[in-house]
Amino acid sequence: MSGPVVLIVPARNEEAALAAALAGVPRAVVRRIIVADGGSTDATAARARAAGAEVLAAGKGYGRACWLGALAAEPDAVLVFMDGDGSDHADCIPELLAPINSGTHDFVIASRVRGRREPGSMGWHQIVIGIVLGALVKLRFGVGYTDMCAFRAIRRRDLLALGMREMTYGWNLEMQMRVAKRGLRVLELPLPYGRRVGGSSKVSGNPAGMIRASIRLLLTFVRVAAERKEPLSGMPP
Repeated sequence: MSGPVVLIVPARNEEAALAAALAGVPRAVVRRIIVADGGSTDATAARARAAGAEVLAAGKGYGRACWLGALAAEPDAVLVFMDGDGSDHADCIPELLAPINSGTHDFVIASRVRGRREPGSMGWHQIVIGIVLGALVKLRFGVGYTDMCAFRAIRRRDLLALGMREMTYGWNLEMQMRVAKRGLRVLELPLPYGRRVGGSSKVSGNPAGMIRASIRLLLTFVRVAAERKEPLSGMPP
């Protein structure tokens, strides 16, 4: 039987979008919302609390925010990760959870590439990078992806057993690689994806951010692909 559902939303300076992002969360399904604040200098934390979320001061690093949010959840929780910019459709959370609750899959991830995308919601470089890295993961571990969408669900115990180490932009890719490496049952769902509700992206549309993220993704792929032994689970350094 599945445990409580905890939604984890890493966010930094998302005051313009966060309220709208959380408005569609089905509270009959999601027990807790944890907004892992990555050092916001605006009203992100206040908007999160006003929307009924808990705020966790996570410090810098996208992956670190996701990790600390996971640690704050109940041991038997099913975790859902979602970005705080309003582009993911929170009303689709039950679709992500259904395969896990039924016991058919262990890791469910949305695909923006296969789903219905609002015009302008993704750059061509995001689409290409996701498809290429997904194909490389399949070559290395036998499980393919078309995207690295942040919208995903996994049991907390399964996540903690992966041995996650990446605390920045490569978190999503590392999770997908380690899930494949561990032999977890994966399902990629084509789900709708919209444009950012407000604010500005830290990566997409920001040349410096894109370069940093691309380098981090490459380093993450090489590091995980080169590992011979399963890493020990536990708190990353």
